[in-house]
Amino acid sequence: MGERGGPDEGGAEHGRPPGTGFQRPAAEPNNWGSDGPVTILRTGMGPRAAERSVTRALGEPGFALAAVLATGFCAGLAPGMHPGDLVVAEETRDPRGTTPCEGTDLLVKELVRAVPGRTVHTGPLTGSDHVVRGQERSELLATGAIAVDMESAATLLSAVRTGARPVAAVRVVVDAPEHELVRIGTVRGGISAFRVLRAVLPVFFEWHRSLLLPRR
Repeated sequence: MGERGGPDEGGAEHGRPPGTGFQRPAAEPNNWGSDGPVTILRTGMGPRAAERSVTRALGEPGFALAAVLATGFCAGLAPGMHPGDLVVAEETRDPRGTTPCEGTDLLVKELVRAVPGRTVHTGPLTGSDHVVRGQERSELLATGAIAVDMESAATLLSAVRTGARPVAAVRVVVDAPEHELVRIGTVRGGISAFRVLRAVLPVFFEWHRSLLLPRR
């Protein structure tokens, strides 16, 4: 597994770390896992850092058709969401555009299997260049988005602009309308979200494996 990092490494909007997985198209379907040709790119915090990091990385040899999955933490927008819930983006969006995601049904199915008892939400994941709190959450929810983070939209938009490729985004809720991180009690929620993120990493392998199967 390759890992890229540097001075721009940073955290997600409501926790650390954001991650973007690149899978080279030459991967063997039955030999894809922790020792396979996976590159983890730590984009740094915010949309500009994500755009810069992803565009640079996908311009390197061997990544022209690489599948890209953005992951990390997010803020839930809908009432009833809790830290540790999962968000599978049907699309990511920001002021520059909307990017459809691929393989969302499979991701939901595998996430439910990987972390029984955790709620998996699906819907639009919106981007922001700052931490979202209070009334702004309600305003974003009114647009139809179910969650917000600072890197996913920029990551996926940058990825498809460099060439046609499968993209997806899975985020773990670290705070929500009734559980904002400004409250001390939500520290436990952040720890819970981190544990969930670690537990679902194998699901991302299955997502890519499914992309290699013949289309029916």
